[in-house]
This record gives sequence, C-alpha cells and structure tokens, in this order.
Amino acid sequence: MTSDKYNKFISIAKKLNDIDTIPLLMGSVGLEVVTGKEWNAQDLDIHVPGDRRGWEVPAESSIDNWTSIVHLMNSMGYRLIDLHEHEFKKDGLSVEFGILDTLPGFAGVEVEDLELRQEDGVKYFLPNPEQYLKIYEASSKDSYRADQNNHKDLRKIDYLRSCLI
Repeated sequence: MTSDKYNKFISIAKKLNDIDTIPLLMGSVGLEVVTGKEWNAQDLDIHVPGDRRGWEVPAESSIDNWTSIVHLMNSMGYRLIDLHEHEFKKDGLSVEFGILDTLPGFAGVEVEDLELRQEDGVKYFLPNPEQYLKIYEASSKDSYRADQNNHKDLRKIDYLRSCLI
C-alpha cells in the first residue's frame, strides 16, 4: 500500500537519514503499511531519537538534533506551528515528531526490537503488528489521546487483536 502521506514520510525520512537520523514511522500511516488496510490517516507521526524522559524535558531540548530537524523541515516548506507537540504543517498536512526512546517506558517496546526497513535507500523503523498492539493499548489508557482521537484507537486494537489470535 502506497499513500501520499507515506510518500511524504519517505521524503522526510531521506532528509533525516542525511543528518544521521533513522526515524520510526508511527501512527495510522505506519499501521497502513503493516496491515495493508486503510486507516484514514490524518497526519504523519514520526519518532526520532531523544531524551527518554519525554515530556519531563523542555520541548526544545527533548529531541536530538532538533535544530537540524527544524532546518530540514523548513527547507521542505514545513513550518513549526507547535513547539510543545513538535508539530509542523504544510499544505494542510500535520507532521508531528515524537521521541523514539520513550517507547520502552511507554509501551514496553524495545527500540532494538523494531524492524529496520529500507526503501530506495531510505532507512526507517516500523513496528510489527504485536508492537503496534502494545503501542495502541498504551495510548488508549492516555486520557488526553483518547479525548483527542475519539477512541479511534480502540478500533485499531480490536483489529490487531483479531489478526494476532
């Protein structure tokens, strides 16, 4: 399955690779790649290395190479609209950066267990179905995320559980 959002991710991931950063494709776009099923992705969720303490660290210093990431996103026409959420926008597409190193504490998914993929020389990580299930189960317990996503994660959890039985 190839979507416009996935292609945009690959373009961003290529630039991230150029600054020695291998991103993790998260969210619905990544789940679409894993399942081959349309999840109506609203945005791009990209995780990159950073401080494992996550929200406990000031936003401008929680992500490694943040200044370089801002520069490369600006060079691609994206504008930072929310520093706290590490959110950029371009032509109505929101791209949010999260911290890869928070995954073990948040969802019990070890970074070294993620699958490293390559497409046209672009390297990126992608969770497998079991890891996605852990991530969405952890996310569903987050009241802020549940309120923001109208509990859409529950549908993904049900689907992943049915696939893994």
